[in-house]
Amino acid sequence: VKTAESKITNLIYLKHTLELVEPLKAALRSCNTPLLKAYYNSLEDTRFGIILEKITTVINDDTRYTKGCLSMRTQKCYAVKPNINEFLDIARRTYTEIVDDIAGMITQLAEKYNLPMKTSFSSARGFFIQMTVDCSTLPNGQLPSEFTKITKMKNTYSFTSADLIKMNERCQESLREIYHMTYLIVCKLLNEIYEHIHCLYKLSDTVSMLDMLLSFAHACTLSDYVRPEFTDTLAIKQGWHPILEKIAMEKPVSNNTYLTEGNNFVIITGPNMSGKSTYLKQIALCQIMAQIGSYVPAEYCSFRIAEQIFTRIGMDDDIETNASTFMKEMKEITYIIQNANDKSLIIIDELGRGTSAEEGIGICYAACEYLLNLKAFTLFATHFLELCHIDALYPNVENYHFEVQHVRSSAGNKEKIAYTYTLSKGYTEEKNYGLKAAEVSSLPSSIILDAKEITNHIAKQILHRQKSTPEMMKQRAVYHLAMRLVQTARNSRLDPDSLRIYLKGLKKKYEASCPTPGQNYEQ
Repeated sequence: VKTAESKITNLIYLKHTLELVEPLKAALRSCNTPLLKAYYNSLEDTRFGIILEKITTVINDDTRYTKGCLSMRTQKCYAVKPNINEFLDIARRTYTEIVDDIAGMITQLAEKYNLPMKTSFSSARGFFIQMTVDCSTLPNGQLPSEFTKITKMKNTYSFTSADLIKMNERCQESLREIYHMTYLIVCKLLNEIYEHIHCLYKLSDTVSMLDMLLSFAHACTLSDYVRPEFTDTLAIKQGWHPILEKIAMEKPVSNNTYLTEGNNFVIITGPNMSGKSTYLKQIALCQIMAQIGSYVPAEYCSFRIAEQIFTRIGMDDDIETNASTFMKEMKEITYIIQNANDKSLIIIDELGRGTSAEEGIGICYAACEYLLNLKAFTLFATHFLELCHIDALYPNVENYHFEVQHVRSSAGNKEKIAYTYTLSKGYTEEKNYGLKAAEVSSLPSSIILDAKEITNHIAKQILHRQKSTPEMMKQRAVYHLAMRLVQTARNSRLDPDSLRIYLKGLKKKYEASCPTPGQNYEQ
């Protein structure tokens, strides 16, 4: 029955779609753009008319897609024209009589009990009775005993009766006969139109492209999006998540993004729920929107054309330490490493959380070092703060974090985290947010104190080993200055005076970044 119903539904969809080809042609007729002209010409294909003509010899002219499960069921029942199959006509008359009997029976029940009952329908329950009434008006606040399967939402009651259940069964039996006979007729019709079916691929392409262009135009007209530029830099000023904007009650927090050939690897840290994954998805969406011709949600943006966009976005389930999760992570990072090149955009979130911390850090560090040999733009979100120190070895690494604020309750005895969703330079200072989560749980205080002591001891050992020498700091400053100069030479539009001021600023920044003799820097 389900197969038959699906086949009939799809044929109704096809008829409805083909009837819209002529209105679509009329809308495109006066367009002068070469692309829209090409789509208009593709709609001139005579096969659309041939298929529609064959369909209308069997299917009723007024049969089309409608909203509502009962309306659509009626369309399917009476889709085939009368006098094509005599037994089908008899089955449909029987179905009509049963539906009329159901409506009549509910009317009689309403008169019998003097209640405002009406006939309702759902695909799960079939026909049932519904009424809106204050329960205080019912005898003893209850419905008569002959009604069963009673549900109530506010003042709306839904229920049925033994007789109505039997009539629903008869209705379903009649429907099965109708669908079976209609299915045989539809299959015969489809065999006749299969040879012309290839034009539908062309129609699908045309409609999907027009739908996309219309969506872009709509978004650009009603939103404060900007037109992207294409350079060798990924720069987004005050960009926001386009989907979050639509579903949130207020505009999302905007953040900047800046990646160049000299700063092509960004490590992002921050507590859970601080905005890391949303930000990464935002970057991927903005890159896709720019490359397919859309405006982008930002104040200003420029993009480097990405030959591939690789994403490994972590979910809450990834926190579970199990073999299947870990293998999934490994397959995803393997695919990225095997296929990425210098023109890729790589977005990785929460890698290595499906195994122990030591193994996770090792895998992340090794993957980062491999990707750092490419000129691909990479954004890498992690909870492993040990990775942040890789910037001491690789000057093209930048650390960013999502800020949080600590707010005390009015009583002053409890502290909670307030998320700002603001991206700032440097790695997060929220090193022990796991311990803070434990503090608000029901764990004994003695366990929490022991955990803090052990954590502090380990942190001191790690910090002692991670130092940057003055020579490393100077090399990093030289590298950043060189990359800024290359970027300026390639892309600057400044006039001579403004350029002179900018270069003086670079010089001051370089001098400030170089360590003075005898100075010791700890990361």
